[in-house]
This record gives sequence, C-alpha cells and structure tokens, in this order.
Amino acid sequence: MTDLTTAPVLAAGAVCWRRRAKSYEVLLVQRPVQGDVSLPKGKTDPGESLPQTAVREVAEETGYQVHLGVPLGSTTYVLPNGRDKTVVYWAAEVSKEQLERGAFVPSDEVNGIEWVPIAKVGKRLTYERDAELLRQFAELAVTGELESFALIALRHAKAAFDSPSGTDADRRLTPRGQAQARAVVPVLSAWGPTRIVSSTAARCLATVAPLAKSTGIEVKKAPQLSQDGWELQHHEPAGVREIVDRRIAKGRTTVLCSHAPVLPEILEQIAEATGSPNGGRMTRAGILGTAEFTVVHLAANAPHRILAIETHSAQE
Repeated sequence: MTDLTTAPVLAAGAVCWRRRAKSYEVLLVQRPVQGDVSLPKGKTDPGESLPQTAVREVAEETGYQVHLGVPLGSTTYVLPNGRDKTVVYWAAEVSKEQLERGAFVPSDEVNGIEWVPIAKVGKRLTYERDAELLRQFAELAVTGELESFALIALRHAKAAFDSPSGTDADRRLTPRGQAQARAVVPVLSAWGPTRIVSSTAARCLATVAPLAKSTGIEVKKAPQLSQDGWELQHHEPAGVREIVDRRIAKGRTTVLCSHAPVLPEILEQIAEATGSPNGGRMTRAGILGTAEFTVVHLAANAPHRILAIETHSAQE
C-alpha cells in the first residue's frame, strides 16, 4: 500500500497563451499566500487524470476554459514537508471567445492574473523552474509551432461476443467496457475534439457514444478503420491513408476509434503523411490496451509535422 504521507504529489497546469500582433503573451497568476507569480496549476483530485487536472485548474484559477495543446514536460521540486511534487504542463491557447467571455474572480488562492509578453515572462516569474519551462515554450513560439491540432487514436473499450455464433464486428462492450467508455470522456475532452471518426464495428461505436453525447458531435462511420475492412484489404494501407489525409487536411482535433491490429497503421500513416521521422515510435505508440489512446500533436501549418506524442487512458 502506498504511504500517502511520503508519496510524490502529482499536479498539472498549463502555459496559457494568446497571440498578439507580432508576438505572444503568457498568462501568469499571482498567489497571495505564497507571495509569488507563477503559472496556473494545481494538485490532482482523487480519480482525476493529469490532463483533466490541467484544464480544471486553469478554469478555477483564471476563469478561462481551455483545451490542451502540445505537452511541455514537467517540473519537480521538494515541498516544505519533504515530499516531492511533480507538475506536468501543456501549452493551451486561450481562444478569442474565452478572452471575451472569461471572468476572473479573485480568491484566497489567486488574487490576480496578468498577460505578459513572452520576452518579459522570465523576469516576472518567481521560480527558475517555471522560467526554464517557458524557455521551451518560447522555442515553439519562435518556430511558429504553438498553433496545433491533434489526431487522437483510440482503441475501443473492453468487448466480448454475445454468443458463440457472433461475428467480430458484432462484439459488444462488457460492463467493464461500458464503464471505460464513460470514464474516457473527460480525459479525451481535455483536448477539445471537434470530430469523431469510428470503425463501423459495434464495440467502437459504443465506445465513442458517451463522448458523442457529451460533446454533441456526430460520429462519422469509417469502414476503413474497421478490423474487417483492414483484413479484407489484406493489410493494404490505402483505406487508412485516405482517412488520415482527410483529417490532416481539415486541421481539426479528431478522435479516431479503431482496433488493435489497425491502430499502429493509423499512426504509421500519420507519420508518412506529414513527412515526420518515425523509427518505429509510431508502431509502439499504436500498441494500446482497451480504452487507451495516443494523442499525436500536429503543427497547424503545412506540412503539419508531428510536434509531440503522448498516451493516456481512462484508468489514469
């Protein structure tokens, strides 16, 4: 059993940014108890994933609802009680809509927020560990790769045959699979998908049904992503490549729900379509358990090269 008095404290946050005429500004928070200026962040709640934590903490501390962009890494330091604390960060653009609608409310924890030009952020931050993270963020800004979207390759939740005579496409979610399909919704939502494309298999459609209901997004059925379709095409990638090319051309964050044999090919085709280095990493990223998913972050500008890859699950 983990000793909660000595276990590392896990937290998450975001480098929130907005584009200005010639550069970028970063959102900082002022914390009266600590007497510091830092980035919005906070500890995970019980049963909460790190991506969920990052989105929730930004909303609570700044009043802005954001979706996660490229992962920026983490900082680790020792708390006054001797426990280690690790904070995982993502970049997160504050949309024009949120800039207009967001309403910051001062609290005992955060009594002020400020937008600071990226060139001056380092001097405003209290902690060197935050300044180091901002240097990595600034590199993305210099290369024009803060603007991004994601293709999210999701494996269906746990499924089984209803009867011995059933076909593979008819496999239904088990009670555990139904729970996984519900649990993955808030984790996936952290990236703000605007499209859902699914294999035509019953288990895939059932996996994305709770996400579709939560977001109001219509599920597009794609036989090319089905295991049956993959096998009928004798593992030829043309059908998968067609879907990948279309989603990249649209440039919108999309969930692609498919099967264990097909997922590595989906990721391989993303690398090929964007001319990104591979070296087998995409195949490895496609080896997923039920209800696990890999987020492939792509630059918004052509050739949409891969900026980062991360894997998550509903069980985090």
